[in-house]
Amino acid sequence: VEVFSLSLLCQKGFRVFLSLLLIILLFLISKAMDRYQKVEKPKPEIPINENEIRITTQGLVRNYISYATSLLQEKRGREIVLKAMGQAISKTVAIAEIIKRRIPWLHQDTAISSVSITDVWEPIEEGLLPVEMTRHVSMISITLSTKEPNKNSPGYQAPAFVEQPKPQYNYQQQQPRQARAPYNAVPEESYERGRGRGRGRGRGWSRGGYGNY
Repeated sequence: VEVFSLSLLCQKGFRVFLSLLLIILLFLISKAMDRYQKVEKPKPEIPINENEIRITTQGLVRNYISYATSLLQEKRGREIVLKAMGQAISKTVAIAEIIKRRIPWLHQDTAISSVSITDVWEPIEEGLLPVEMTRHVSMISITLSTKEPNKNSPGYQAPAFVEQPKPQYNYQQQQPRQARAPYNAVPEESYERGRGRGRGRGRGWSRGGYGNY
């Protein structure tokens, strides 16, 4: 028991040491980066298609949804493409799900990729060299289409609403049921057999008919 408790104490002490070391490293990095400033790069002008919607973390969800539905319904577009990077990916997925609920016959094709972005930091103080830091940012592209795309695509999802075929019944094989006669109905034969030499009040009726009522 003492050996087990000693090993637990060693593990806890090692974790505390690692956490303290990480804090010290982050503090030193922040102090070092205070001597640098980030160089703002001009964003390249990439043409955006009419059916392409680029989603950011600052944009409002309802604005994206209203614009996307207007492209599909009012302008009768066949497909729209939702694109996002980094922290806006989860927001883009939620927007796509809301659009599919409003327009349930849409096909979805999702593609995930990454892009490398290099940030340049210039020193504020003399005697320091510029620093370049490369980071990899995830990207997502969701295509919502009224027509069926390639089903073999890894990111393909069928529409949530699929019209089920109506069951067809073969009426020729079904024979109509014979209607049951009323419990007090009298066959025609009883009228024929009732005619003859009968006497009394039961004249004209057979036995078992209304005569015994």
